[in-house]
Amino acid sequence: MTQPYLIALDLDGTLLTDEKKIPRKTKEILFKLIEQGHHVCISTGRPFRSSNMYYEELELRTPIVNFNGAFVHHPHDAEFGIHHSPLELDVAKRIITACETFKVKNIMVEVLDDVYLKRPDEVIVNTFIMNENPLQIGDLHQTLKDDPTAILVHPEDHHIAELRAMLEKEHAEVVDQRVWAAPWNIIEVIRSGISKATGLKKIAEYYNIPQERIIAFGDEDNDFEMIEYAGHGVAMGNAIDELKDRANYVTLTNQEEGIAHYLKNVMKLV
Repeated sequence: MTQPYLIALDLDGTLLTDEKKIPRKTKEILFKLIEQGHHVCISTGRPFRSSNMYYEELELRTPIVNFNGAFVHHPHDAEFGIHHSPLELDVAKRIITACETFKVKNIMVEVLDDVYLKRPDEVIVNTFIMNENPLQIGDLHQTLKDDPTAILVHPEDHHIAELRAMLEKEHAEVVDQRVWAAPWNIIEVIRSGISKATGLKKIAEYYNIPQERIIAFGDEDNDFEMIEYAGHGVAMGNAIDELKDRANYVTLTNQEEGIAHYLKNVMKLV
């Protein structure tokens, strides 16, 4: 076999169709590459609880990047270690206080798979928590006792730019922020200096794979660093323009199986 590649897949808007499915041709090509000895991994903003079903569907045996790099672990190899990079609790509470001044719709805090909500929210519970994980609802200043992995803020639409500017101005040294695209327009806050690229770098070192043999696919602003880090940074056809500008290559959309299209050509699969 030729030297192995590391292939990193974002989930939403990238590997998954708009119906949140892995398309058939893409799955077949990924299985073929795994069989050839290449390493396929997931690199997502999602927590492990809502990405594990895709990990299992692809029968992966690799580390996984969750929370945009704030949590990296190997479900099948404890020797890889657990790399958790949470926000400090006092910093998190300052962020929460700042967001509360904007009268945001809701704030959700995640400590790995434990979830804390400021107020009841059926849509968030059904969409992000899937009714199967520990959930506490109430004053976050009281309920939150541990350093959180991520804070998800759901602002009023007309406050998004202003709130992001405030976070950038007052808290940029300690946190990084990303926006989840419509229909949610959720602002995600994680520890500064953490990204999908820092998580992917740990996996590349684990397999001793150089940057030039890393292929990464993404579509949103939480993929910037990963796309720039990978030797082959690939933006989906449906990606935001800023990501396309940073990518080495733009493939077809997630609805058109852009991952399969790119890998079939580059990896010379018949």
